Amino acid sequence: MSVDGGRAPTLLDPLRQRDFRCLAGGRMATYFANAMAPIVLSFAVLDLTGSLIDLGIVVGARSVANVALLLFGGVIADRLPRRLVLQGSSVAAGLAQAVIAASLLFGFASIPVLVVISVINGMVAAVSLPAAAALVPQTVPHEMIRPANAVVRMAVNAGMVLGASTGGLVVGFAGPGWGIAVNAAVFLLAGLCFAGIRAARTAPPAAGPARPLAELREGWSEFTSRTWVWVVVLQFLVINAVVAGGLQVLGPTIADQSFGRTTWGLLLAAQTAGAFAGGFVAARTRPRHALRIGAAVGAFEAVPLLALGTTSHIGLLLAAMFVNGVALEQLAVAWDVSLQENIPPERLARVYSYDALGSFVAIPVGEVAAGPIALHVGLDTTLVAGAVLVVTATGFALCSSSVRRLTVKPAEPHLPAGEVTA
Repeated sequence: MSVDGGRAPTLLDPLRQRDFRCLAGGRMATYFANAMAPIVLSFAVLDLTGSLIDLGIVVGARSVANVALLLFGGVIADRLPRRLVLQGSSVAAGLAQAVIAASLLFGFASIPVLVVISVINGMVAAVSLPAAAALVPQTVPHEMIRPANAVVRMAVNAGMVLGASTGGLVVGFAGPGWGIAVNAAVFLLAGLCFAGIRAARTAPPAAGPARPLAELREGWSEFTSRTWVWVVVLQFLVINAVVAGGLQVLGPTIADQSFGRTTWGLLLAAQTAGAFAGGFVAARTRPRHALRIGAAVGAFEAVPLLALGTTSHIGLLLAAMFVNGVALEQLAVAWDVSLQENIPPERLARVYSYDALGSFVAIPVGEVAAGPIALHVGLDTTLVAGAVLVVTATGFALCSSSVRRLTVKPAEPHLPAGEVTA
């Protein structure tokens, strides 16, 4: 793998590609907006009715619409030019949020209005997610795919952290209405970034009449025909359920009972810092069996669970969260590179949509189940058992020779600067 003069590509090399800069900037803005949206929307509902039931309905409407249409989002992203899909979905989300902001600022907001707009936002997110993931290899030469994915992951993490903190600050100083107005502007900024993508290292859009169900079956065939794909998705279906329950539900509960909410915020910050450090590591390494390593480091998802279940020592908890963040980036980059190198470009978004569906279905299951299980067997026992389950799922994945043997493809010649394919 080389760039100019035979040197290995760095994090800066993908950023020299104009199309990639636009994609990374758009994804950072999108995740910023998506992290900010639920915070400002939650306070808007509470200010409007004060009802937790109403809040659950509004927030849940987005999730249901997102999951219901996620697979068709992959079909759309494989059929239409992906940069246009991303641009259109960002603009649609921005306009939807602008309507919510206007309804709050001018006094005509209601729960039915918020539910309808939440459904629209869920539909838009279902389209944009597979399109964004599948577009990365179309914006950089082949030898830059790994550092490009590392940069995207760092941009996404930065967007999520900044979006969540900005949401809280804007709501605190100006109120939910202006918070959602800012959120709408960020979505429109993402659309502007995606509009800057010009080059087309991509297969042509699908020809002929749309056949959504047939195209879904094609994506499913692609998903199931490679054992390493569905084995790793099954691995993380289990891991995501366990971690969502352990960190999103039981973690804050333990924080309230022992070291406090401020320390819990520091622990989450340590995990994010680890993710940034992991991005640098992922960009500078190119192991031949990247997926094998990526699947193996999935076991590190057990580290924070085990730490929370066995100790309250802040130093150990900080170290556990940091190490977990570093490991997660190795997995995320290895997974993206493996899909992008081995799945035909014209079907890649559909495979990503099946992958995302497995993750999204697992998360609420873990969040709902964690509380009752912990009440029955205890917090510490639940966390330790979850850690064992994570390691078991990882061992299952590594039993697959398809996962262990998949290798990174060597660098290939790429298009000269400025050359564009149809």
